[in-house]
Amino acid sequence: MTPSLSNDRHFERGARSILLRLAVFIILAANVLIGKGAGAEGYRFAVVIFYLAISIASVAHARFLPGRFRLKTLLVILDALLVALILHADILGGPTKGSHAVATTSLIVAFILLSDVGLTLQRRLVLVFSGIVLCAWAGMLAVVAARQPIAETAPFFAFVLNQDLGLIVSYGFTAFATYLLAKDHDRTRKEALLANRQRLNLSRFFSPLVVADLQEGSAALELERRNAVIMFVDLRDFTRFAETAPTRELASVLAHYRHLVSGTIFSHGGTVDKFIGDGVMAVFGQPKPMKDDADRALACALELVHALSNWKHQNSVAGLPAMNAGIGLHYGSVVGGILDSGCHSEFTVIGDAVNVAQRLEALTKNLSSPLVVSAALVKQLRQPAPPALWTMKNDVALAGRRLPIDIWYLQTEADDNGPPEETAQPGGAKTVLQRPSIPSPPFAAPEVGVADFPAR
Repeated sequence: MTPSLSNDRHFERGARSILLRLAVFIILAANVLIGKGAGAEGYRFAVVIFYLAISIASVAHARFLPGRFRLKTLLVILDALLVALILHADILGGPTKGSHAVATTSLIVAFILLSDVGLTLQRRLVLVFSGIVLCAWAGMLAVVAARQPIAETAPFFAFVLNQDLGLIVSYGFTAFATYLLAKDHDRTRKEALLANRQRLNLSRFFSPLVVADLQEGSAALELERRNAVIMFVDLRDFTRFAETAPTRELASVLAHYRHLVSGTIFSHGGTVDKFIGDGVMAVFGQPKPMKDDADRALACALELVHALSNWKHQNSVAGLPAMNAGIGLHYGSVVGGILDSGCHSEFTVIGDAVNVAQRLEALTKNLSSPLVVSAALVKQLRQPAPPALWTMKNDVALAGRRLPIDIWYLQTEADDNGPPEETAQPGGAKTVLQRPSIPSPPFAAPEVGVADFPAR
């Protein structure tokens, strides 16, 4: 709940409370003016003054000290004692014998003040107020019963059971219903806060659309084997920078970098699996695989190449460390979902595809390339790839992996204004390449002379 919305609701509740308390004041004042009874005028006037003091304190509390629960509890207790005083005038203030029915005005005041406490939506306050009123009410009736002559005890109990006890029970049921409403509101509020915390936590890693899907159902959170695209993004020479950089500068650079990378990933429907220092692991197709996962992942990677290049240039102009970034992309089978680790559960993906993507990112440094993608990902493309300086290389060995794989990597241009160049790599395809057309709409049709990925 936003602060402005919370303040608005607090103001509305305060306004309703003031109206209810004003109604009670009018009733009590009218009772003083038109009430009859020898010696009762002074008592009623004292009750009005007592109530007016409590009301002023309650309004001041709501306006200036809304967070002081103990003070609010004290004011509620004073309200309950006021109701007890009013009931005392009806039940014990009259003669020993005869009818001791509660006056209509007393009942109205008791129910209105119960409603006022109910507006706080705090069940403890409802229990305190109604408990004091009911105990005082029942105790007064017991005192009246004890005062009755023995010969008139039976008729008195018949009167109590027919009327007074019925009023007490009615008031008790009303108080119980008010308590249940406050309890239900408290439970709903806690569930909303928990859902909001979960949403904020999920929003750190998932795009808004994925967050909505995750909150609607938990099936996607269970461990399951599926195909997905894994992306690794890492800054080069960040460790050396972190060793000597001032804390604030380090935090600022890292925060800006993470915000840039995660925002780009989210805009393409990807999921940030984890941050590892300056490394970012992202997944496309987890928790819900889609047909265009490979296309969106490649479009995201190309946009990141451009965005991180601009970020490096801006840092260089601002006198901040200008670091290159490497990106690795691979498509393969993973096991994804919530991995329970005892005291800590993590929503992640595991499998050989993760290791391959990480190795491809590490390969960018040896190839002096900002982006390396596997042939397995290229085969999954449903649209022609955006035009770029692509070079294919076959049978590339990866550290810790027995079988080599075929890769495509993006060439780094030595001169942004230079002419198209011809590249040839051992064991790779020789083709005329053109500078990347970035930014360009994802899945744009390739131009003549541009190295194309085979589309499915």
